[in-house]
Amino acid sequence: MTDRPPGASGDGVPRRTYGRRRRRYLALMAVCVVLFVCAWGFVRLVSVPLAVGMCVVAALIPPVAAVVANRRGPDDPWWDDPRR
Repeated sequence: MTDRPPGASGDGVPRRTYGRRRRRYLALMAVCVVLFVCAWGFVRLVSVPLAVGMCVVAALIPPVAAVVANRRGPDDPWWDDPRR
C-alpha cells in the first residue's frame, strides 16, 4: 500500500496538473506549426513580409510554450514548500 492519495504522481504533484500543462504546451505548439504552414503555404503568395512576420512570431512561441508549461500552478508543491 502507498500513502499517496488517488490521482497523485510519485512526486506528490497531482496528475491533473501535468495534463493541464501538457494541453497548454500542445496548444501553443499547434499554433506555432499552423503559423509556419500557413505562412509558407499560402500567405507568401499574397505578402512575403507578412509571411516572414508570421514565422518570426512562430519562432518566439516555443520558448514561451516551455515557460507556460513549466509554470507552477497555485496547487503545485514547490521544492521548499512546508506542505510536503
